[in-house]
Amino acid sequence: MKMATLRPGANAVPPPSEQPQRGRSDTSPSRGEGKEGRDAPSFRSPLEGEVSEAQPRTEGALDAKISIAEKAKALGFDSVGFARAELPPEIAARLSEYLGRDYHGTMEWMATTAARRGTPAAMWPAARTAIMLGVNYGPADPALELVARRERANVSVYARNADYHDTIKRRLKALARWIVAEVGGAAKVFVDTAPLMEKPLAERAGLGWQGKHTNLVSREFGSWLFLAAILTTLELAPDAPETDHCGSCGRCLEVCPTDAFPAPYQLDARRCISYLTIEHKGHIAREFRAAIGNRVYGCDDCLAVCPWNKFARATKDYAFIPRLELTRPKLADYAALDDAGFRKVFRASPIRRIGRERFVRNILIAIGNSGERALADEAERLLVDASPLVRGAAIWALSRLLPPEAFATLAVEHAPRETDDAVRAEWMA
Repeated sequence: MKMATLRPGANAVPPPSEQPQRGRSDTSPSRGEGKEGRDAPSFRSPLEGEVSEAQPRTEGALDAKISIAEKAKALGFDSVGFARAELPPEIAARLSEYLGRDYHGTMEWMATTAARRGTPAAMWPAARTAIMLGVNYGPADPALELVARRERANVSVYARNADYHDTIKRRLKALARWIVAEVGGAAKVFVDTAPLMEKPLAERAGLGWQGKHTNLVSREFGSWLFLAAILTTLELAPDAPETDHCGSCGRCLEVCPTDAFPAPYQLDARRCISYLTIEHKGHIAREFRAAIGNRVYGCDDCLAVCPWNKFARATKDYAFIPRLELTRPKLADYAALDDAGFRKVFRASPIRRIGRERFVRNILIAIGNSGERALADEAERLLVDASPLVRGAAIWALSRLLPPEAFATLAVEHAPRETDDAVRAEWMA
């Protein structure tokens, strides 16, 4: 998600009533009060099929853009840009090629929504303008400082406080209600939960460009922007698109611990630590475990080494300033979490969506990479966990921390009782 700067300000002004209008979609319901006794506008997902409508206004589209930008800034967005609600055919072609190579791994939703993902018009034909927004979540401390501290759990910068989906969606809905009430048209909102290709749209709106690591890079905020979008039926002039400024740099490609980039601007998610620790639901392949290190949720390596981060700034947004317990957490503390404890610690965090089993799987891989013999007790305790995913990771961790004879003793005790084939295979590996 990327954007331009704004200021709190005046009422927005709608385009002339004779202009054609379009709108955009969101993923959850939200309602707002209309002005002057009008019915409250409604913002719902495309599946629910509701679109908010407002009376058209009569002031200039340029003034409308300025007012929308000012309101967005007042609501906590750091960047804003405008693009046509369309993408060229080559974007859909690249998506098709990506899916054809199975780079999406087990993210089957990418394939099932490919037809709608190719262009915003496929989801909402009435949409005319994409208002692209960004929120800075830049870290105050070096993003990779914990990688070398193997007894600690390294959580991706974006997940160290509130779930950005929830926080940004509230702001998006407030902005969409305001646009409908003050400028006109209809609107739908998106924040990374619907088949909308935010990064290509953000590039066309001038917020940044897709770097060789496939993420958006901003000249103002580096690699640290959450992206969000409002699709509207309003006809608003597009901003100038951003151009690629990566040049000959390839730091993001070279730093990847698992060689997840087959070529510049291409990502094989099946090899990506973010995919493996967040999206992948099964046992993580042995070839990637050592390279994961202590990255227990996501990976920031390719983002953190980008030279454009020299222009980035630490976020001042309280919602994204890291919680103390997520800045340098101990692996042992996280390994001890049961299901209730996991839900309590991560109740407002994006981490909660992967569930305790996957999270403790990741913690155990980090324990296996820690070199800390004292952590073997935590792994041994989890050999009898109810989850095969956890038991399998515990076995691997112990194989790395214990002397061969001690590991063999545990195998004699536990392997004959194991009922899961994949877990039994861990004992035999």
